[in-house]
Amino acid sequence: MSDVVIVGGGLAGLTCARRLQAQGRACLVLEADEVVGGRVRTDRVDGFQLDHGFQVLLTAYPAAQRWLDYDALGLRRFSSGARVWCDGAMHLVSDPTREPADLLATMKAPVGTLADKMKIATLRSAARAGTLDELFSQPETTALEALHAHGFGPTMIERFLRPWLGGIFLDESLTASSRMLMFVMRMFAEGHAAVPEAGMQAIPDQLAAGLAPGTVRRGAPVAAVGDGAVTLQSGERIAAGRIVVATDGTTASRLLPELPPTAWRHVTCLYFAAPVSPIGAPVLALNGTGAGLVNNVAVMSDVAPGYAPPGQALVSVSVLKDTPGDDASVAGQVQAELTGWFGPAVRDWRWLRSYRIARALPVRWPLERPAPVAVRPGVWAAGDFLTTPSIQGAMESGEAVADAVLA
Repeated sequence: MSDVVIVGGGLAGLTCARRLQAQGRACLVLEADEVVGGRVRTDRVDGFQLDHGFQVLLTAYPAAQRWLDYDALGLRRFSSGARVWCDGAMHLVSDPTREPADLLATMKAPVGTLADKMKIATLRSAARAGTLDELFSQPETTALEALHAHGFGPTMIERFLRPWLGGIFLDESLTASSRMLMFVMRMFAEGHAAVPEAGMQAIPDQLAAGLAPGTVRRGAPVAAVGDGAVTLQSGERIAAGRIVVATDGTTASRLLPELPPTAWRHVTCLYFAAPVSPIGAPVLALNGTGAGLVNNVAVMSDVAPGYAPPGQALVSVSVLKDTPGDDASVAGQVQAELTGWFGPAVRDWRWLRSYRIARALPVRWPLERPAPVAVRPGVWAAGDFLTTPSIQGAMESGEAVADAVLA
């Protein structure tokens, strides 16, 4: 019998295991795939590092600071702000407190009034007020309603805030919780967006490397969770004193019917190899026109050179809209659209791969961070589908469930 069996080797399950072992508790992690990480994963194709969707680590995440060694990850930061495509040109919008040299360009950018741009600072200050618990207890509206209430004009919302926040929430309508808006603003104010030099896969790999040898059993999909035991798809039965189901929300509700179903936001992420970077800076490019398929573009090799082989650039493109048609035709549409942004050189890009991610981010409404409660005697659930849909939410949930098990 295992003391604690954790079903799922994503960020929630691995953090749960790290916390348990740090307190001297033995555990076994059962991961269905051959690699850990869940939705945080990186493939290697032709010398490129392709994350499963455009993902970043916000360095201010409290749980990430507790469990990750940032120096060992070799984090590479994005520049603050973005470049916005609108009115037939690319315009720079930066945080003048971090990029003072960009102040004049930011003031001139046709993405809103000067008052709108100053309101970014006041929104950030409001997000930093009080504790996180107080932030998540604030009255809840949608993110869009909160932006209107803060006084942002329509041009600022449509050209900058909608594509920027929509890319974070995977929600062009900005119907995500106002609490998530304030949480994200706080994290950006207190830290940076970054990626590990070796790709996002380095995050779960580091968590797993900190566990005792033999803790993680890969290629072990679980078919059923019973009282005091789990059964693998192979038929093997593993007895456990305690069980933590730390899969994605849909899998968790299949294994534990007591849990409600999880709704998801989707995204399509396309990767292209380019002879040269179309941006030349570690910054996000946003579609401020409201038209077309593309929401945002990032040249990952501008941020972390290891994402591409020498002499090439890796371009990541996120599409939030439904994308009918096969992957090749959608890639052609995206490439044609970006020719308007970056010129005829886009025709020389080589499409590498597309990821249509149906379960990209769980939908959480109301957005709360409840204390873990056993789903049934001796059985808990962990994951960002139970708290904030983010790396922070997954790690925080795993940590909290471990403390509940220890108690």
